[in-house]
Amino acid sequence: MREMMENMSAFLPSIKSNEASALIRDVKAWSNKLEPVKYTCLGCKHCFPAAATNLLMSEFPSAELSSPSCDFEAKEDKWPPVSGEYFVFGKDGACSVAVSTLTSVKLAETLAKIKPDGLCIVGKTETENIGIDKVIKNTITNPSIRWLIVAGQDSPGHYSGATLLALSNKGVNREMKVIGSPGRRPVLKNVALSEVAFFRRQVQVIDMIGCEDAKKVIAKINELLRKTISNCGCKECAEPTTAVRISSVPKIPAGEPKKLKMDKAGYFVVIPSLEKKIIIVEHYAYDNRLLHIIEGKKAPAIYSTIIENGWITELGHAAYLGRELAKAEFSLKKGPKYIQDRAPGKVECVNNTNF
Repeated sequence: MREMMENMSAFLPSIKSNEASALIRDVKAWSNKLEPVKYTCLGCKHCFPAAATNLLMSEFPSAELSSPSCDFEAKEDKWPPVSGEYFVFGKDGACSVAVSTLTSVKLAETLAKIKPDGLCIVGKTETENIGIDKVIKNTITNPSIRWLIVAGQDSPGHYSGATLLALSNKGVNREMKVIGSPGRRPVLKNVALSEVAFFRRQVQVIDMIGCEDAKKVIAKINELLRKTISNCGCKECAEPTTAVRISSVPKIPAGEPKKLKMDKAGYFVVIPSLEKKIIIVEHYAYDNRLLHIIEGKKAPAIYSTIIENGWITELGHAAYLGRELAKAEFSLKKGPKYIQDRAPGKVECVNNTNF
């Protein structure tokens, strides 16, 4: 939501109208009310940022709104190379059909239980950028896949299904924006132009958007499987193409920190109170002088309060505190005894709750 408002704030000053000026004031007021929380798309039933962006672009077609900078890891040593919420059944020549059920998760689960012949992979696709990036990489790395059925309900605002159809028919422009997509940000940032071209040559997209009938989807899979087997009968069509090598970001192995830095702002003692059903956090200076006491029911509320007040200054310490608060919250909900781990760089026991 914040990113969408920032895009509007950057674009609206170029529009010389009273309505645009009023909207600029509104956007500024709304932005000030947002909480500083960053998260990936949650797949909400109604996507307000998408609806607002689509409305803005319908009123001002010349609007050029920036896209989010998101990426993911692709593993070249296994298939599918990109992680996601999908079901995989094989990658041999008899498995030539992939199915995207868009936002219809139950349809994907039903097809996965039935496991029809010819089905290679099935899963949801909710976004018109990262979701399609993953579809491209997971299909072109399996040369057996020749068909992609797009079924289920399309995601409002994102229109990932319509974007897949547009990608198949028209491709992308120089900025990697899918030509003709009605989605709010159909810009592919995790695939190369050559990968898009390979996808359009290898995979034919079949439009079944809106269909949530598993029997109809299976009938289409059977039809495509027969078409794959019969095809023209020539050797070139019978043999799968060679899998393409996809681009990927560097994989960096995690290691223990080489140098631990003490947080000059002090340290924290985390105490889950089973009686009050809250988490109590005591903030101490390094001379063991109590500075603050923070109370709350949820870990995010507590660490947000600590961060906003500047009571933590080291990223490693913040990561440690977030982990401990999550453990404490779990302890309150599920019952296991909470024992606070020693903070990075701190030698004395910090879980002394005796009196």
